[in-house]
Amino acid sequence: MINHLSSLMFAMAFCCFVWVPTHAFSQPTVRAPAKPAEPPAVVPQAAAVNPAPAQPQPALLDQITARAKALAATDYVVPEETLPAPFANMSYSQYRSIRFRPEAALFRDESAFEVQMFHPGFLYKQPVKLNVVDPNKQVSEVGYDAHQFEFGKPSAGLANNDFHHTGYAGYRIHYPLNSAEYKDELLVFQGASYFRVVGGGQIYGISARGLAINTGEPGGEEFPRFTEFWIEKPAPQATSMTILALLDSPSVTGVYQFTLKPNATVIVDVEAKLFARTDVTKLGIAPLTSMFYFGENKTRHFDDFRPEVHDSDGMQVLTQGGEWIWRPLTNPKKLQITSSVSPNVKGFGLFQRDRQFESYLDSEAHYDQRPSLWVEPTGEWGEGRVELVEIPTDSETNDNIVAYWVPKQQLKAGQELEIRYRLKTADSVMPEQLTAQVVRTRVGRAGSGGNNSPDTSLRQFVVDFAGGDLTKVAAGLPMEARLEVSSGNFRDLTVLKLQDGKTWRVAFKLAPEEDRTVDMRLQLLLRGQPLSEVWNYVWNPDNIE
Repeated sequence: MINHLSSLMFAMAFCCFVWVPTHAFSQPTVRAPAKPAEPPAVVPQAAAVNPAPAQPQPALLDQITARAKALAATDYVVPEETLPAPFANMSYSQYRSIRFRPEAALFRDESAFEVQMFHPGFLYKQPVKLNVVDPNKQVSEVGYDAHQFEFGKPSAGLANNDFHHTGYAGYRIHYPLNSAEYKDELLVFQGASYFRVVGGGQIYGISARGLAINTGEPGGEEFPRFTEFWIEKPAPQATSMTILALLDSPSVTGVYQFTLKPNATVIVDVEAKLFARTDVTKLGIAPLTSMFYFGENKTRHFDDFRPEVHDSDGMQVLTQGGEWIWRPLTNPKKLQITSSVSPNVKGFGLFQRDRQFESYLDSEAHYDQRPSLWVEPTGEWGEGRVELVEIPTDSETNDNIVAYWVPKQQLKAGQELEIRYRLKTADSVMPEQLTAQVVRTRVGRAGSGGNNSPDTSLRQFVVDFAGGDLTKVAAGLPMEARLEVSSGNFRDLTVLKLQDGKTWRVAFKLAPEEDRTVDMRLQLLLRGQPLSEVWNYVWNPDNIE
């Protein structure tokens, strides 16, 4: 839950970012496993639609949409927990010892896709309902069966408990992504409206969500929840798969359609229709959730053998005007919220740009293999902003980074909103980004006045760019670094080509103005023409340890 105790904010016209500090530490999201939302209301079945014997039933998507709309017209009711006590009270070791039997997977030997379920229990105390839609559009519920699971030694005594009419904690989809002989796990729905997706050669890291409500607001965040899923059975040779979902929360209900298209790049097309129960202060569309503990730009000591620890190291934004903006992530001392105001934004995402093992030296977590996720609007989203939330954390087990798009118009009770976007997996950058990119951001002390009286507020910034046309630029050409700051001043701005022959370094010293936060914008140009993306960084003087 995130709380604001200060409303101090400033706007920076030239880079369109707003910074909102707070004097209270916020609690980041626990990552392993993610904590589910509050229990949703029991979703009533829609009335049978049968105006005349000769008329067909409405399409399934229309039925679920009508159900979500009707649900939004009723008060939200938190149901009683019905999970048997032995499962609701199980330990983490017990929960992780319960494994789904692969031979019981849905569509096994019938399609390239397979579906395996997660057992309810531990943190996942509100099971979801799963349905299968056959090629004839007939719907059947997937009932719980203890024989689908293997109970390891810590949980062996739970296998014979009465567990009828319970459902599942979620499910995962398998597909031959990296090898024709093996079906990799590539998409997981589990907990609230969270889901994770990976591309070829990647392992799980960043999460997506169906919806974010009131993230960073004084009253606390609301976590909507997918309560029921309809999984369409794919044909034997199908290379895509469709899933429908019903979402519920105290403020919003909705229907989602996910179309999964796995390849070297895994794509999830998302279509959603939302219905507001109450006024929503802040609606976060296409939210992404990740972890940043510390990186190369750290200014505090972390007692850790690894040089860097993070699932993502930056937020990428593509504006309507075609400008690429790179915002390195931080682990601030206080909750920090920045907004990129961009009407009809073309895309945004959280990226793990540094993909070198030597940057992490972690042979277990493999942070160099974590996926990046890119959100690409389908059509125009209109006026709004991309918001980045950075939450202080003292552990890598917490998801402390959230990014999403906020429409300018507030969603009011009784209103509807349709949204469409494409979610893509990526590595360091999007293939269509042709400009040079930031490859390193480093920050350190740049004291003056001698060793006995160093000025600790003066900071040295080193930003390295590579890629694009920079590799073709000779060292003797008049490369320009255009730097703008919202407060304070800078000096000793230099640009040089490094010895590797492909990287250009910009270095400067920043002198903040007292305790004011500094919002910076930096770009490389040759004879007035931009050759790089825009580096955007927010510096807080109190982040120095």
